[in-house]
Amino acid sequence: MKLINRTHYINQLQGVMNTPDIKIITGIRRSGKSKLLSAFTEYIRQSDNQANIIDIDLTKLRFESLKEYRALNEYVEANYKEGVNNYLMIDEIQLCESFELVINSLYSEEKYDIYLTGSNAFLLSSDLATLFTGRHIEIHVYPFSFKEYCVYYEVGENDIQHAFNDFIQIGGLSGAYVYPSVSNKEKYVRDVYETILIRDLVDKYKITNTTMLKQVSSYLMDNISNISSSRNISNALTADGTSTNHVTVGNYIEYLCNAFLFYEAKRYDVRGKTYLQSLSKYYLADTGIRFAVLGKRNMDWGRMLENIVFIELLRRGYEVYVGKLYQKEIDFVAMKGNEKMYIQVSDDISGEATFKREIEPLLKIRDAYPKILLARTRNDETDYEGIRIVDIPKWLYE
Repeated sequence: MKLINRTHYINQLQGVMNTPDIKIITGIRRSGKSKLLSAFTEYIRQSDNQANIIDIDLTKLRFESLKEYRALNEYVEANYKEGVNNYLMIDEIQLCESFELVINSLYSEEKYDIYLTGSNAFLLSSDLATLFTGRHIEIHVYPFSFKEYCVYYEVGENDIQHAFNDFIQIGGLSGAYVYPSVSNKEKYVRDVYETILIRDLVDKYKITNTTMLKQVSSYLMDNISNISSSRNISNALTADGTSTNHVTVGNYIEYLCNAFLFYEAKRYDVRGKTYLQSLSKYYLADTGIRFAVLGKRNMDWGRMLENIVFIELLRRGYEVYVGKLYQKEIDFVAMKGNEKMYIQVSDDISGEATFKREIEPLLKIRDAYPKILLARTRNDETDYEGIRIVDIPKWLYE
């Protein structure tokens, strides 16, 4: 498979090198965690020729004996070298039973710079604080961005509009890219999706009603960018003949988010500058999953664009909320440190009525933070009363 340099993540890992924390690479299944660890290991080899790298991939047969935690500990300790930087890289750590005992012990010795990847079923974000008694840092990996997609397919800036149409449907799970036909790409993505549900969720949480889990997931996919709650989803499923309750649905939504299949966007009151606890929106990790699982049923292209922008904002390090201003809604309020910006997303603003509807909430915001309307304009950036109007593919390609 063709590889590209995922500089964004390598830079994040470089930024935490030789700190005492346990570095854990997380993300949806098949997002490239193992490849990233391998690329970063190669970076260390090239940048520190004195480094001692203890590189273990527990999926490889030669490391089969290290799936017992005492054996893993003995192997690492036997390969330690005095007087140099010692890096411990373990891929698929969950294949070692009681792996947390080894990692916590090695961490306490303060001799190793530790990097781990593992299956979502064992390294869910919600589990990390329990598993590792010492400090840890998550490096969260998303599927390929549109820019990475363009790099992979060697798409030039003049061809990004056509490429973006394909990206919406194919998505960023790059393992699908090796297949020439769209049907085989979609089959690959469906297989990844099924594996997440069955291996990462059903097995971990001992879920007996697999059908309902799939129904909740399908409902969220069908209602991307709609305000949702466990109660209204429960009511909708019950109306369709599925007996359930909001507690069970709420648990299933939490599991789906834990596995990084969906991300929650909470609401933010722009005028009162307060976070609202009631109701949220849910966005899919990758739009390719939506096409592979549901096809073009009930397709709303504007929602797909909104989903892509939301994930891109997360990828760029923002906390992202759904904005509420009086009775109006701002698609996204994105925050990072002291930085804040307001974003509206639209498929087509060529009609005057649509343009006014999309721009009006931004015009009502009275503070001085940047305001952006992202749309499929296919033109260069323009300005309307201080609001940037930017073509979505060009914004993603920046």
